[in-house]
Amino acid sequence: MFKKLLLSIFVFSFSFSSEFDSFYIHQLEAKSNQGKVLYDKYCASCHGMQREGISAPPLLPQFIKKLSNKRISSIIKNSLPQTLMPKFDFLKEEEIYYIVKYLKTPAKNIEWNIENIKKSKKIFNSPKKNLHIKNIDNVTLVVERGANKVWIMEDEKILDKFSFKNVHGGLKYTLDGKNFYVPTRDGWIGHYSLKEGRLKEKIRACVNLRNISLSRDGKYIFATCLLPQSVVIFDREKFNPIKVVKVNGKISALYELYSRDEAIFTFRDKPKLVKVDTKTLKFKSYDLKEPIEDFFIDPFEEYIIGTTRRGKSLNVYDINSLKEVFKAEISGMPHLFSATYWYRDGKFYFATPHLRSSFITVWQMYDWKLIKKIDVGGDGFFVKTHPASNYLWVDRGDDKLVLVDKEDFKIKNLTPRKGKRYIHAEFSGDGKYTYLSIYEKDGDLLVWQTDTFKEIKDYKANVPVGKYNFINKNRVFYPRLFGMSIFKEKCWGCHHQTAMAFGPPFSEIASKRDRGEIISQIEDPKHTYKQLGYKRNSMPSFNLNEKELKSIVDYIESFKGK
Repeated sequence: MFKKLLLSIFVFSFSFSSEFDSFYIHQLEAKSNQGKVLYDKYCASCHGMQREGISAPPLLPQFIKKLSNKRISSIIKNSLPQTLMPKFDFLKEEEIYYIVKYLKTPAKNIEWNIENIKKSKKIFNSPKKNLHIKNIDNVTLVVERGANKVWIMEDEKILDKFSFKNVHGGLKYTLDGKNFYVPTRDGWIGHYSLKEGRLKEKIRACVNLRNISLSRDGKYIFATCLLPQSVVIFDREKFNPIKVVKVNGKISALYELYSRDEAIFTFRDKPKLVKVDTKTLKFKSYDLKEPIEDFFIDPFEEYIIGTTRRGKSLNVYDINSLKEVFKAEISGMPHLFSATYWYRDGKFYFATPHLRSSFITVWQMYDWKLIKKIDVGGDGFFVKTHPASNYLWVDRGDDKLVLVDKEDFKIKNLTPRKGKRYIHAEFSGDGKYTYLSIYEKDGDLLVWQTDTFKEIKDYKANVPVGKYNFINKNRVFYPRLFGMSIFKEKCWGCHHQTAMAFGPPFSEIASKRDRGEIISQIEDPKHTYKQLGYKRNSMPSFNLNEKELKSIVDYIESFKGK
């Protein structure tokens, strides 16, 4: 009897222990899987189900290994300044801990080769339509990120909309104005024909894409990839990959030149710069003193202006020799991708916001120097301007639009929509209209008259972000924009762009004279007027430097045939 009792107790204990262990193990498994569950719920829509990066960067161990757990937790909770990431401050500390732990777990290798690229190509058979574009100069593309849509606008009107999953920004036009290309962070590139009014095709270059660029002759598309680390080169006309060049490092961005058959890219994590011959497709690497994480090429393609995230300086390099010609210590990393440029009183300037800083800085180009540090009251993402505006248009992370006078740098604030975050101004090519994004799910794309700030249109939009005007987004046209300012300062008293005034209109000059004759008349009118058929000279000579001369001639020639 006693033995049977012991046996019963033993069986019961074993059964209870097994059930308890099973329950405990199940709880442990649930806890260990909690990070992935939370990640899938809150992070995967932007960072990808495999952490490969979609509209937001990859979160694989190799991309975040230098970030401490504390730093990642802070980013999840508080967001990252001057990015589009939301705050997750409603999550518990324990939940954030599980997400961080999951992010640090190993991930499978992700491969994407040229055969994968070819197989990914999709052709759309949507019908052609006439967009009735009047002037390509005033065509502006809008990314409605929350709805995965791209809009095509001219002036204040929407000409077309189409869907494109995970669209983020960085759209690129061909210089003939007939096509543009749409990249996504998860590697897709879409081809839209403005001539045919339709999305024609798409292809996946890689798993995580940094940016795209076109060769100046329009023959090639270059896609820089973070995963796998590579540059993929496409035949633009056939929209097929022709070459994949593997690289060892995180590419910051690749930018094309218009003055020569060359493109340039740098690495965020190593002191290297690479020049690409866009005719032969050969790559040549150069050593630098430090990495260049963010940079732009000046409007006349003579210099590279760069900085690094951990650095505290702005550096200027000669584009040919790559020698440093200027360096300025400055707190807060300049966000040079978002820089803007203008001309005033014989000088060329640029302004840039700074990461995690409540100020913008104004710099003089070519006679390199810091002009002004301006507190705008918050850390924003963009500063933009146009010759048609007397102001720099700055966002600061809240509902305020900060206008900074380009002459005396005085500030005034406007509120496009009270309580709703404003971000990014873009202008029509002629500067008549300004496009503003109200960066909310129940947001707006606002069209304002630039000089009066009068609201012309309010289009409802789900998280509208970047806008891309044909003129303002192509460096080749920047001198033309400077020329508009030079016209206002020096020419408008005697000339009109398209109508007869005291002197002939620019449209007539551009149509009847070649570039050499236009330059000669500006530089030496006393000796040129007879050659041009005038009986006397009434035009003063202008002591313009080479950059000013190019700018005003580019502006004059833009009216040919108009």
